[in-house]
Amino acid sequence: GESGLSAQSPDTAMLPATSPGVVIAQHAGHDAGEGGESRGLANLPPDLAFAARVTLLRGHLLVGDELVRQQQWNAALPHFLHPTEEIYGDIRDQLAGYRVPPFDGSLKALSDVVKAKKGGAEYTKALKAVHDALGAADAGMKAKQSDWPGFVVEAAVEALKAATGEYQQAVVGGKIAKPVEYQDARGFILQADRMIESVAPDLQRKDSAALDQVRAGLAELKKAFPSPMPPRTPVKDYGGVLADVSRIELAAGKLM
Repeated sequence: GESGLSAQSPDTAMLPATSPGVVIAQHAGHDAGEGGESRGLANLPPDLAFAARVTLLRGHLLVGDELVRQQQWNAALPHFLHPTEEIYGDIRDQLAGYRVPPFDGSLKALSDVVKAKKGGAEYTKALKAVHDALGAADAGMKAKQSDWPGFVVEAAVEALKAATGEYQQAVVGGKIAKPVEYQDARGFILQADRMIESVAPDLQRKDSAALDQVRAGLAELKKAFPSPMPPRTPVKDYGGVLADVSRIELAAGKLM
């Protein structure tokens, strides 16, 4: 896919069309805290920040896809808009360094399909285009890492930390008042879980007891997120979720 890179400039030239003003308008009533998703990642080493943002992007798509499958189109849409509004801008300038062609066009095509509530082949094709771009990002990141499994664990832990922030916003007065933030947290956690499993054989060799602890912690954490649409009453309060993530983080430290 080298040839795709030459197409970079026309694509990037069109970016200012989504001016910051638009984002703010769409997010009225969605809490200023939303920008916190990527903000906490600014202090990380560049490779890890990039990996964490790709993880959050995938987490949004994961929970968005769950909602699409349940025909919950309106609930799904924010999760297809957030990657463009909140994450893509933070990784855009780094894509070339990982040999990833720009994919903002693919993200927009996907959110347009969801906005139009078009399931089936059109949706599948649009989703695949974004996943292909993220697959290229994986290959680019892998090429730079001497310990890929350890790096994957680090990125997964960053996603879990981001999930706690989202969950903290979701729960207000003992109720899940903000479904979108609950769903963000669910998506980030399920994506982190998938990532750990993707390198599990290597982690098993590194420290099988630590891997067991991470898996047990994730199983416990996932109980707070039983379904894509939030339960009426939270299964755990914010403190409970935070404690689960802290335990996972402690065990994960031995796998990095």
